Amino acid sequence: MEEKKTVFVTGGSRGIGKEVALKFAENGYDVILNYVSDKTDVDGLTKELKDKGAESLILKADVSNAEEVENVVKQAIEKFGKIDVLVNNAGITKDNLLMRMSEEEFDKVLEINLKGTFIVTKAVTKYMMKKRQGAIINLSSVVGVAGNAGQCNYSASKAGIIGFTKSVAKELASRN
Repeated sequence: MEEKKTVFVTGGSRGIGKEVALKFAENGYDVILNYVSDKTDVDGLTKELKDKGAESLILKADVSNAEEVENVVKQAIEKFGKIDVLVNNAGITKDNLLMRMSEEEFDKVLEINLKGTFIVTKAVTKYMMKKRQGAIINLSSVVGVAGNAGQCNYSASKAGIIGFTKSVAKELASRN
């Protein structure tokens, strides 16, 4: 029998991340995911994943905090022995026109969306490289290419994810 695969979906307790996690569960994956603040739907999601045949590990962790991410990844490896697929989905918006946007609004969006993608990818790839296999899916947005009024921070973070993804692909491709 083929060994069951695992997926780690950041920001996976609601919205797009939740739907991604459920779709992977439907396709036979065990699911690891994090949430940062809203635990409201976690118990229900655990049941939904179980009903689809998936074991799950759902932990609170801020993707922009390397220590918290390392802890989640360590617990995932302890439970499942590997992470086959990483889906970097966690993201926020703090929309405002440039003239009204605070540095805090700008920084927070880049910290979660772009730096979080970097931190989680770095933490997971060391395990993927040891196994010489893995897949990484980084969610971006059309505004990372086209821009959008009132979203210079979000657009910059998503454009950064596009460049980050291209560079990391060139670094890791030789290791499958």
